[in-house]
Amino acid sequence: MKLLRFGSVGQEKPGVVDGDGAVRDLSGHIADITPDHLGPDGLARLAALDLSTLPKVSGDIRYCVPVEGVRQFIAVGLNYSDHAEEAGMAVPAEPILFTKAVSCLQGPDDDVRKPRDSTRMDWEVELGIVIGTRASYVTREDALNHVAGYVVCDDLSERHFQLGGTGTWDKGKGCETFGPVGPWLVTADEVGDVQNLDMWLTVNGKRMQTGNTRTMIFDCATLVSYISQFMVLLPGDIITTGTPPGVGMGMKPEVYLNEGDVIELGIEKLGAQKHRVIAWNDGR
Repeated sequence: MKLLRFGSVGQEKPGVVDGDGAVRDLSGHIADITPDHLGPDGLARLAALDLSTLPKVSGDIRYCVPVEGVRQFIAVGLNYSDHAEEAGMAVPAEPILFTKAVSCLQGPDDDVRKPRDSTRMDWEVELGIVIGTRASYVTREDALNHVAGYVVCDDLSERHFQLGGTGTWDKGKGCETFGPVGPWLVTADEVGDVQNLDMWLTVNGKRMQTGNTRTMIFDCATLVSYISQFMVLLPGDIITTGTPPGVGMGMKPEVYLNEGDVIELGIEKLGAQKHRVIAWNDGR
């Protein structure tokens, strides 16, 4: 099942993609897609609906973050072996964790803002894990039973904020608009083998990133289990799991985003995103 939210800001509605790829309106059955709908029972109720009876959504669709009420946005750094090689860094012995501010979440095709004083704004296509049921001290063997599904994330980063001073990586990861997610949440049963999905990203039509989730150093089951040893994972939480090679910081010379650049990215089975970089104060 592909679950989504659509509509203008503040007017979002729940939706689902039918077998023909059309968006159907779920608002006659649920008010929104929230963490309460992501457990096995909630997903089963939605899966049992006859999608052909739901209103079809026509015209231009603005996709939103697929889940309303995300409480934690957790990220994993340096989690692809080929990206670690690109960065000239040793493969980590255990996952590197940081957080992205929940306030940076936004729709997959919305404009992204270049932060004030930004000089090294970068891109990262990533697989996102969406938690379906509470997870605390779960084993690796049980970890994926707590997963509702998967999403495309762009872990936008400001490298000077992240690495140029003191403090943690979080400073360069949670800027406003730095968390495009979607276009939809694809349930785990539909994704199948999450450790063999192709990934890609372009800037202004030029391919920058090409990868596959099989080169993850720590796979999804390991990450959910590991993170649950240190914090309680709640329904709706998103874990963005690292990026393959091809980020701007890894190029020689380095390449960074400028106002007017267009980023497109996608992951096999999970859909694609497209967003334009705008000035910090555009539209304000």
